[in-house]
Amino acid sequence: MGKVKGFLEIQRKDPELVPVPTRIQRYEELVLPMAPVEVSRQGARCMDCGIPFCHNGCPVNNVIPDWNDLVYRGKWRHALDVLHSTNNFPEFTGRVCPAPCEAACTLNINDQPVTIKTIEQSIVDRGWEEGWIVPQPAARKSGKRVAVVGSGPAGLACAQELARAGHEVTVFEKNDRVGGLLRYGIPDFKLEKRHVDRRLDQMQAEGVVFRTGVHVGVSLPAKELLDGFDAVVLAGGSEAPRPLEVPGRDFDGIHYAMEYLTQQNKRIAGDEVHAQIVATDKHVVVLGGGDTGSDCIGTAVRQGARSVTNFELMPEPPAHEDKPLTWPYWPMKLRTSSSHAEGCTRDFAIATKGFSGTNGKVGVLHAVRLDWNKDPSGALRAEEVPGSAFDVPADLVLLALGYVHPVRKGMLEELGVALDGRGNVKADMRSYRTSNPKVFAAGDMRRGQSLVVWAIREGRDAARAVDAHLRGHSNGS
Repeated sequence: MGKVKGFLEIQRKDPELVPVPTRIQRYEELVLPMAPVEVSRQGARCMDCGIPFCHNGCPVNNVIPDWNDLVYRGKWRHALDVLHSTNNFPEFTGRVCPAPCEAACTLNINDQPVTIKTIEQSIVDRGWEEGWIVPQPAARKSGKRVAVVGSGPAGLACAQELARAGHEVTVFEKNDRVGGLLRYGIPDFKLEKRHVDRRLDQMQAEGVVFRTGVHVGVSLPAKELLDGFDAVVLAGGSEAPRPLEVPGRDFDGIHYAMEYLTQQNKRIAGDEVHAQIVATDKHVVVLGGGDTGSDCIGTAVRQGARSVTNFELMPEPPAHEDKPLTWPYWPMKLRTSSSHAEGCTRDFAIATKGFSGTNGKVGVLHAVRLDWNKDPSGALRAEEVPGSAFDVPADLVLLALGYVHPVRKGMLEELGVALDGRGNVKADMRSYRTSNPKVFAAGDMRRGQSLVVWAIREGRDAARAVDAHLRGHSNGS
């Protein structure tokens, strides 16, 4: 694939970013497009490695070597077709996926993997620019009706595949706009919402009906879906946040990350947000070192925070992974996001002990350092370091500690579907069927908090399972 000796002749090149002083003044995307000629050069680096481990690294099963080769040869439209054959929304994954495919790339053995994520985004962006991406309505209708609950990446992928298979699909979304995590969970500086909107236009032209402001199990009884549709797909998120139970947790100024991020995205969309949580001129502490924590950091910096501190409970990962030990799997190593680079203090192995403040408002976070060691069974255990307690100013605390399972109250309780040991909706990865034979589950609702690329994969697979259930067979991809 690619140029025979391309990986020896051409160095990896990542896209440039808008300089920090400029990008923190705005909310537009910060990654600059790469010139098509350079994208083709990067595609030339894809070597004929025999066993493309990138396939195993990519949850959505992208046929990566094929479209790398096609871009190298200038066959961009063919590359788009190959890309879309496995991924409904490569403009989303090309922007927000952490790229486990690159970790699995054979060239990553020497820290120079192919720029797979950049090539993916470049292909689909050119497809939109050239007008190659158009609605694909079904030639024949099946007469079957399917309800999809949740309009995040899993729900959208499932809905699009089912509509193209000829079914009448209605997507129910509790928020005022469609998109779920894509709309309200991911900041615009990582994913501008115009990318979501044009996909929604495409899907509506393909026959998908969107009903916003409908909270199934709250404003609409779940029974109505069971009675009015031939199948129901639960594709909501894992939205029950992991709690922090320490003294002072009830002080004003301590919020879950998604509440904070959602408000800012609504503001950017032009909504008036009453009593918006803002970081302007405040000492901000973000608890949690994942993507959501990073998004909070970038947002707080743009809002003009006086300082931003990021604490992570686990120890600091190594700067570089042990390649012989980890490759081709996703490695645990220190990652510095674009938001981290914009200005924050990061610290690891920190436990929050409590909060204090005045007049009901938080003002100080009390913390202690941890010493992590393996117990006799090999599991990591933490002990507080004696005499390491310290305080930091905290006018705004954002909890980005992850999510434990879907919200059970309402829809799940009404449907009575079985849950797995972690509290997610129980369904396997073949049938995607729950304990109710008419109800299916996919994405974070089924697997727990995960990646956008996994959501798209499960949405597509669930659509195939639903199609087979309704027809007795499926010709889905």
